Amino acid sequence: MQGRKNFKDERQLLFSLSAHVPEHNFYRRLKDRIDLSFLYELTAPYYGKCGQQSIDPVVFFKLCLISYLENIVSDRKLIEHCSLRLDLLYFLDYQLDESLPWHSTVSRTRKLFPEQLFETLFDKVFSLCV
Repeated sequence: MQGRKNFKDERQLLFSLSAHVPEHNFYRRLKDRIDLSFLYELTAPYYGKCGQQSIDPVVFFKLCLISYLENIVSDRKLIEHCSLRLDLLYFLDYQLDESLPWHSTVSRTRKLFPEQLFETLFDKVFSLCV
């Protein structure tokens, strides 16, 4: 008898990203080995004290790193790419049902930092990965 698969959207989903990203996955190993908490102190002077909460600087630099490693030059494509990959969501500390930052937020955040600071911090993040 021929089977037929019918998709039914879940109303509630219990799902653990960490259980579905293999131990040998590159981004899982990277997440376990690098500590980017130093970014909070170095980027704090460039954020305001009031208004809407901005993108987490650690998430921003992780997105920049993914963009570099995956050879993605468009912020729009970067966010789309990350939203489709479990390992990247896990690396960014996002859940399946949690929205990633808007691509325009990533672009504006990149412009927030002076070019020299951005390059210095990105080089430091990249050297930690190496």
